[in-house]
Amino acid sequence: MTKSRFALFSALLLAGTAPLAAQPAGEPPAQRPPAASRYAPWGVDLSARDPAIKPGDDFWRHANNRWFQANPIPADRTSWGVSTVLSEDVEAQVRGIVETANRGTDPVSRQVATMYASYMDEAGIERRGIAAARPYLDRIAAASSRDDLIRLFAAPGYPSPIGVGIIPDPANPTRYIAFAGQAGLGMPNRDYYLREGADYDRFRAAYRAYMVNILTLAGIANAETKADGIIALERRIAEAHWTPERNRDIRQIYNPMNREQLNTLAPQFNWTMWLEAQGLGSVPTVVAAQTTAIAAEGALFAELPLETWKDWLTFHFLNGNTQYLPRAFDEASFNFYSRTLRGVQEQRARWKRGLGVLDGTLGEAVGEIYVRRHFPEESRRQMTELIANLRGAFAERLARLEWMDEPTRREALAKLDAFDPMIGHPVRFIDYSTIRMERDDLLGNMIRAGEFQWNLQLSRLPNPVDRSIWSMTPQTINAYYSPLTNQIVFPAAILQPPFFNPTADPAVNYGAIGAVIGHEIGHGFDDQGRRFDATGRIRDWWSPETDRLFTERTTRLRDQFNAYAAIPGLNVNGQLTMGENIGDLGGLEMAYAAYRRHVAQHGEPRVINGLTGDQRFFLAFAQAWRSQVRPDALRERVLTDSHSPPEWRVNGIVRNVDAWYRAFNIQPGDRLYLPPEQRVRIW
Repeated sequence: MTKSRFALFSALLLAGTAPLAAQPAGEPPAQRPPAASRYAPWGVDLSARDPAIKPGDDFWRHANNRWFQANPIPADRTSWGVSTVLSEDVEAQVRGIVETANRGTDPVSRQVATMYASYMDEAGIERRGIAAARPYLDRIAAASSRDDLIRLFAAPGYPSPIGVGIIPDPANPTRYIAFAGQAGLGMPNRDYYLREGADYDRFRAAYRAYMVNILTLAGIANAETKADGIIALERRIAEAHWTPERNRDIRQIYNPMNREQLNTLAPQFNWTMWLEAQGLGSVPTVVAAQTTAIAAEGALFAELPLETWKDWLTFHFLNGNTQYLPRAFDEASFNFYSRTLRGVQEQRARWKRGLGVLDGTLGEAVGEIYVRRHFPEESRRQMTELIANLRGAFAERLARLEWMDEPTRREALAKLDAFDPMIGHPVRFIDYSTIRMERDDLLGNMIRAGEFQWNLQLSRLPNPVDRSIWSMTPQTINAYYSPLTNQIVFPAAILQPPFFNPTADPAVNYGAIGAVIGHEIGHGFDDQGRRFDATGRIRDWWSPETDRLFTERTTRLRDQFNAYAAIPGLNVNGQLTMGENIGDLGGLEMAYAAYRRHVAQHGEPRVINGLTGDQRFFLAFAQAWRSQVRPDALRERVLTDSHSPPEWRVNGIVRNVDAWYRAFNIQPGDRLYLPPEQRVRIW
């Protein structure tokens, strides 16, 4: 199962038990990395603030500007901020695990060591050249019919213009269902093919040159002619693709179809053979996500010459595997995707990229060791307490919402009560022991790992949904909410300073990880998450009047964000970022309410370094989103990502929060000031 196929339903991941294995003799106990030393003992980076910038004019830079001035984006990064700095710590931790794995005698350690060694064997990869890919390319060259191509679309390691995957069924989340959706592009999304302007012309010209280069490196004849045909095909695919904001709408993408309906939608695809080839022959229903795009791609599949589709398949197989081929392929990919599209100047060190490959292939094997070494159980206890306080605060807010009627309120409280927090790591880790790993076959290792992941999905399909499964590894600096299981998930790696510190000032923990917790809870009630009930089933449990009042508020929030410029000539897409903006706003409001509950129980905190508890709370929030992004990388995020740029995740949110105005004495005339009647209050 490839990453691109999982991405089709990423909008739905806003992503007897066994105890954790005993700590081996001689292994160091779980302890915090040195990240805490970057912050004051109580948790805020005082040196980052810029007093010359008024909080009410630009709170994000008031909290972070001196850090930005002293910390330019490294040449090998698209962005640099709190998460990326912390990622350097986590990479060092994981490197320590991986580079000692070869001393382990258990099968998992040997697999990790072998996979990593195969990636780091640059000399061997160069020596073998394109030979590693040749058997796969030969299969494409031998295809003599469209059914042959469909068999390849279904085969492990090959790209497909239609992605197929398995998820919990939104109509009955106790069971799994297959889905199919749009795919087929080599640039980030449809905008890169269709938007007008010099920048996009430059990207399209560079993509063509890159395509010619890749085909030529692989020894493919007539590379320029083939590239022109592939690009013409992808432009037509892009014209059919749904926009990112439309893809977020569960009401539009949930279209369950039986085999007859699929054949009516896109009769050009041999659905029976395609599904059987993927192990889905017995599945009676498939969710067709972007229906019109699937239909259009079916028409293209029949209309365009077989050789054009074979060229497309050849290029995309190579393009998806450049990192596992000789250096010339890897450098060509970096020059286009990182240097041209995102403005990055240097390739990241190979060992760091190798850790990313491990995370995608044997991630939970590494994660099992990671949590033994770097996740104290005390963090779980404190996180459990924080989550309980956030839920309690949100329940109180729900109970007194003036715009929500009683029937809807009862459903909302029932959903909140059913939330299932998952902290640190899975209770059961994936067993990867059946994957064959070879030191001299990196490409084969990757394809076999992908086949393993797909077969793992297939093995779960006939069974009830396993709610213990995680969609992130423990070493991931992130968190997520799954509406299909009504779970909020916090991997071990994010539970470190500045997001969370067991010894930090409570105001700081509530402003940082508290806002993250509130954000994930908020996803259960955002414009899409609210369409799922307490069990994770898609169901409209909102009364018409409450629905109208909610939509009125979210529309005002959308309009606010539509007005914010990300880069010159490109504003934030308030509709695409709607769910994340609701999560940010509601999360901060929840976290502040929970913090004030804490204060009510323990007393008003003392002033520290001239900062009140409320000021420390909001500064911690602003510093948790500290990040600067290269302009071209930011462009890609605005066009493809459901999250707003970091600046507006802070400035666009606090200006709607009354407590922030009180904490910093924000007054009319300050640039972020909004009159009370213009502030958006949802939760």
